[in-house]
Amino acid sequence: MENTWIYRGSEPIKIKKYLQELGMGHRLFNEIKKGQGTFLVDHRPVRPTTKVLPNQPLTIQVQPEPADPTVAISDQPLKVVYEDDNWLVVDKPVGVSSIPGPSTPNDTILNRVKGYLTAQGAEDLQPHLITRLDRDTSGLLLVAKHHVASSMISQQVQQHRMLKEYTALIAGRLADDHGLIDQPIARRPDQAQRVIAEDGQRALTEYWAEKRGTDWTLVRIQLHTGRTHQIRVHFAYLGHPLIGDALYGGPATAAGHQLLHAAKLSFKDPFTLRQLTFTSPLPAAFEELMEKVSGK
Repeated sequence: MENTWIYRGSEPIKIKKYLQELGMGHRLFNEIKKGQGTFLVDHRPVRPTTKVLPNQPLTIQVQPEPADPTVAISDQPLKVVYEDDNWLVVDKPVGVSSIPGPSTPNDTILNRVKGYLTAQGAEDLQPHLITRLDRDTSGLLLVAKHHVASSMISQQVQQHRMLKEYTALIAGRLADDHGLIDQPIARRPDQAQRVIAEDGQRALTEYWAEKRGTDWTLVRIQLHTGRTHQIRVHFAYLGHPLIGDALYGGPATAAGHQLLHAAKLSFKDPFTLRQLTFTSPLPAAFEELMEKVSGK
């Protein structure tokens, strides 16, 4: 497998610095440097200390990743929103976990992606989930098809430069049209539930009220950090738990799950340097509940 960039700078630059500017992590660079791949400038193998000149192509070649035998193949449906040589953007349904666990070892998004790539005859068969969602949260997930893509996107993830917007239906009428929840979140020992706690990790959630009903509010949410259950914990803290979220005190619904949807995903593609933006329509369960509660 290989990837190529054309250096558009005005001054010579070392391969390492250029790749770091594009987003490559130290680990992958060192792996290639130590012989697990090759650097090429103008299609000729070069040492890692070589400088790239303006308008020269830089290519990296690495071996494909073999399949992880512990990850089963699933042939269940996979809704692919976008695909190229490096990325898959998937629209996850409610009720499907992101990664295997004790209760769902064989049919998660990761299993389905592996099955999808296997059916395509792909050489890289160890996909990397860049974003994840709770089992009962629907919406957009980003998957790197190979470890080079995973490494190249890691800085955006760590620095929270990837835009992730959610839509939630919360209990009660939210007073403010816009707000910022800045409350630390911690684990509760031996429980799935997270709590607001001074010794927790900083968590920052921004929201906008999009629509209000008698006893519900539809909110658009942007995460500025990525803590487990962050949206669910923060809105419960405000006294407006997500509708259907029994774990955090939300009112029950016929849907049987929290009404939370990953509606928008946007990131800068480190291979093409283009901003890629994807949206997913609101599931029918949201509209049905708003109409029912509003008495329409």
